[in-house]
This record gives sequence, C-alpha cells and structure tokens, in this order.
Amino acid sequence: MRLFDYLDSGNGYKVRLLCAQLGLRYAWTELDIDRGETRTPAFLARNPNGRVPTLELDDGTHLAESNAILWYLAEGSALMPATALGRAQVLQWMFFEQYSHEPYVATPRYIVRHLPADHPRQAELPERLARGRAALEVMERHLAAAPYFVDGRYSIADIALYAYTHVAEDGGHTLAPYASVRAWLARVAAQPNHVRLLDRPTEASTAP
Repeated sequence: MRLFDYLDSGNGYKVRLLCAQLGLRYAWTELDIDRGETRTPAFLARNPNGRVPTLELDDGTHLAESNAILWYLAEGSALMPATALGRAQVLQWMFFEQYSHEPYVATPRYIVRHLPADHPRQAELPERLARGRAALEVMERHLAAAPYFVDGRYSIADIALYAYTHVAEDGGHTLAPYASVRAWLARVAAQPNHVRLLDRPTEASTAP
C-alpha cells in the first residue's frame, strides 16, 4: 500500500497511527497541501477531491476519506467491535467527528498554524472555537462514564477523535476544563505501538 499524506494532517495521522498499531506496512508519499500538491493532474487522477489522506491499495484502487480508510484497514481486527451495535456506535462517533468536531477543532488549528495573522479566515475563529467547545463537552460527558467511546474498549472511534483532540490547543482551545477528555487522551497515548503526529514514517518516499 502507499499512503499519500501530509505530516501535519490529523486526518492522515489517523491512518498512520492505525497502521502502526496493526503492524501494517506501507509506503508513504508526502504532499504539501499549502503548495497545491494535492491539486495536480497526477494526484487528482487518484482522488478527484484533491485531499489527503488517500490510500493506494495493492491492486491500484485508491481509497479516500480518513475514516473510510480506518474502517477498511481495521476490518477483522481487535480495533473494530464484533457486534452490529458496536460497529454502528463506532460509525456514530466517526460521523460526530467529521460533522461536529473536525470543523471546529481541526480547522482552527489549520487557520492558526498555516495562515497569516491578517488572513480573512482568522475572523472565523471565535465561532469555530465556540462550537468546538460544544463538541468537547459532548466528549467530556461521555468519557466521564466510560474509558473509551465504544464498548469500554479502544477502537477506531478513539483514533478518529484523538487525532485532532490531542492537538486542539494548537488552534486556540484549552483542554483544562475537560478532565475526562484529558484522561482519555493519556490512555490513548499509552496504547501499544503508539506514534506521534509528527513522527515521520520510516518508509517515507518521494515517489510520485
């Protein structure tokens, strides 16, 4: 497999973390999103939406969208619940991550880290941060009563939400009010074969 990715991407990090924990080998090609490297004809032929991560499978099929990639790679592993309800609950939290969490936790981080201070998108931050706090409150309430998001066990639901939550403060959030979230972050970071967001994959490649 080959993962097309950007090192600072939390969405790409989800896939890197899962691969590390499942012991899956892959080649890695970094594309700089700020330089338009995901908008070239060559990459758009792989993913017409022009986004990373995109996973090229051994048969040449390309799979996009980070949570879809997590679902595909985790199939049959201990990180996917065995019951229909458990799997549906994983999807529930993954949909929450993309709709209620990512736009308001990940996007502020991108604005702060990648855009100049006078960029018009800086004006989005107050509203996005307010809605991000609402998402963190939902997580806090759940984690006050459970160690992980589904079935009391670590799963890809946790990976999906961990990726941008653990670096939420990069975008202006503070995690101090969320004791249960912080305890959960520590439990995720203590999982076997954990890798960090900015750990460069050992099989990094510059191949197109």
